[in-house]
Amino acid sequence: MDISVVIPLYNEAESLPELEEWIARVMSANDFSYEIIFVDDGSTDRSWDVVQELARRNPAVRGLSFRRNYGKSPALNEGFRRAKGDVVITMDADLQDSPDEIPELYRMITADGYDLVSGWKQKRYDPLSKTIPTKLFNATARRVSGIHNLHDFNCGLKAYRNKVVKSIEVYGDMHRYIPYLAKNAGYTRIGEKVVHHQARKYGKTKFGLDRFVNGYLDLMTLWFTSKFGRKPMHFFGLLGSLMFFIGLVAVMAVGFGKLWAMHHGSSYTLVTASPYFYLALVTMILGTQLFLTGFIGELIVRNSSRRNEYEIETEINDACN
Repeated sequence: MDISVVIPLYNEAESLPELEEWIARVMSANDFSYEIIFVDDGSTDRSWDVVQELARRNPAVRGLSFRRNYGKSPALNEGFRRAKGDVVITMDADLQDSPDEIPELYRMITADGYDLVSGWKQKRYDPLSKTIPTKLFNATARRVSGIHNLHDFNCGLKAYRNKVVKSIEVYGDMHRYIPYLAKNAGYTRIGEKVVHHQARKYGKTKFGLDRFVNGYLDLMTLWFTSKFGRKPMHFFGLLGSLMFFIGLVAVMAVGFGKLWAMHHGSSYTLVTASPYFYLALVTMILGTQLFLTGFIGELIVRNSSRRNEYEIETEINDACN
């Protein structure tokens, strides 16, 4: 099969028939073998009924319905698990992504050798309250992830080599950082294509400004786990040791100051009367706690059943055995 189109949706009953017809028209014009996987994320309108009707009319349509709303990331993850096409393409169900982009996205994966191609909505039809935070978000994501050639991490229109989507787990709200997840899995051939962005035709947007706050927190989580997920002691142990050493030096300095004053007959106060003593003590305690956090993290990692799972690209076996 050439292409799997994975479409997460939530209350998009009005747009689904038009979207399915548009995709089918593009696939037929380019002689692609394909499947469309609609993942209904607990819609409360007629979305699932519409998906069932489309599946009866078009054997290439497949569907999956959640009992309740889980979010876009779980919907994509379940769609990826079921995708059979050599190239997997994701798009939103609100008709803001154009299926006419599919042939070129497919060519960039199969002919140009990209592992992942992300769309870039260079000209957007969104209010400033959405576009300005999006620019700041993308600038931060580029800096933290090291993927400097992407302008729009959160664009729903993306294309993947099949083995990429089978190698990553999209959870929580990590759909914003799929290129970063792919890079951490060893797929570094990541490209970008300027895509057409259309104004929403039906319904209203499902996203609020809170996604930008959550997005930054998720980015920090992903950065930390990619750097120290398998070696937490390298972060917590180093930071804890440094804080403990600073606190120890500070305590010794306070004590030495008192001994110096006593030796020279100068006036002095009790060590416990100095605020620096308590600051130093707190620093030593925090350092110890951070060190123990790293130690416990190492115990958890070393007892994990996935501690020695790695992505293997190719393997040559000994033909003599």
